[in-house]
Amino acid sequence: MFIPEALKINEKNHLEIGGCDCVDLVNEYGTPIYVLDEESIRQNCRSYKKAIDDYYGGNGLVLYASKALCTMAVCKIIQQEGLGLDVVSGGELYTAIKSGFPMKKVYFHGNNKTEDELVLAIDNDIGRIVVDNYSELKQINEIALRKGKIVDISFRIRPGVEAHTHDAIQTGQIDSKFGVAIEDGEALDIINKAAKMANVSVSGLHCHIGSQIFDVKPFKAAATIMIRFIAKIKETIGLEINELNLGGGYGVKYTNEDNSIKYENFIESVSKVIATECNKEGITPPYMVLEPGRSIIASAGITLYRVGNIKDIKGIRKYIAIDGGMTDNPRYALYQSKYDMVIANRANAPRVEKVTIAGKCCESGDLLAKDIMMPKIKEQDILAVFSTGAYNYSMSSNYNRIPRPPIILVKNKKARLIVKREDYEDIVRNDLMPEDL
Repeated sequence: MFIPEALKINEKNHLEIGGCDCVDLVNEYGTPIYVLDEESIRQNCRSYKKAIDDYYGGNGLVLYASKALCTMAVCKIIQQEGLGLDVVSGGELYTAIKSGFPMKKVYFHGNNKTEDELVLAIDNDIGRIVVDNYSELKQINEIALRKGKIVDISFRIRPGVEAHTHDAIQTGQIDSKFGVAIEDGEALDIINKAAKMANVSVSGLHCHIGSQIFDVKPFKAAATIMIRFIAKIKETIGLEINELNLGGGYGVKYTNEDNSIKYENFIESVSKVIATECNKEGITPPYMVLEPGRSIIASAGITLYRVGNIKDIKGIRKYIAIDGGMTDNPRYALYQSKYDMVIANRANAPRVEKVTIAGKCCESGDLLAKDIMMPKIKEQDILAVFSTGAYNYSMSSNYNRIPRPPIILVKNKKARLIVKREDYEDIVRNDLMPEDL
């Protein structure tokens, strides 16, 4: 079993996070609940900043990926740690605005930004809009012209690197909905067009090859391709690209099956590649932007559930039903993602039987784990699922009209509510009843 650093087992044999006993948290806040360890988030931010200082002379910026988990409190922590923010929707951008995040450190991604989203970004003078395609480029230039502004942009480039990961989270190969390709000349053509536009300023290039990648080689390959492309742009167009955003996608260790490496090793290796290739091409090393994604927050979070019905189909399968499921964590249903978990009220109990953890939704596929070894589980036990800080709350839904759980932030034995639990009134809040019904 893999236990993230944010967790420990206390003298009561209870799971503990941020100095808070998980049983006490459940007694106070109910279930299901998301719990985040604030200190783990901050330490992860600091380790990335230190790596850029150590291996790239501090000439760079780390961006937190809002899509992993975006709340005003999380944005404030990221701001306090000196990181930037990447957003992929108007909702994420608005959350950043409401939290008081410095807009010059916000980068706006997405393959189909709406005009309302672009206007919101341009009105708030965000740091970069990462352009995905030519239609978007024209739209940005037109909005900027109307508003009398020059907008800093970068371009989402497909470097042609295929990472060995789940098909749904590969993004760097030529067959992708994201960005423009180098191989067919599309990328060079759009940059040439942008350089001639009056209301945009080409500040940089961006690439992202996928998520949950545990091998440094694809990142080194992408960095090599991108530096050579920057040199080609300078040679053919005469435009100097001063910023290179190498994305992220560093793998997170969810279980013992994941062979993670230290995240600093990714930055060290890529930094060496950039230095070598820039020297070969005779260009100045660009300002480096990184988007570590889920690795900042995934392992800092857990989800706590209450065990309900237990159904033992003799000779077939034993189902353990919990009071959550795919509405608060759809990743098993989407990707068959694996998680480690324990019984929080008996954390050291021996694993003696094979069970399947089932959610409460009216779907056969609503599972969190299938055929895993667990202790002898009893009704009303508290199940703790590890490494749920990323892509759980942010991907949650009200399917079956189930309210979303709250998020609790813990640090130094103190728990604070940062997202309220939804109730049934929240579920029907936007429903309308026409008078003629």
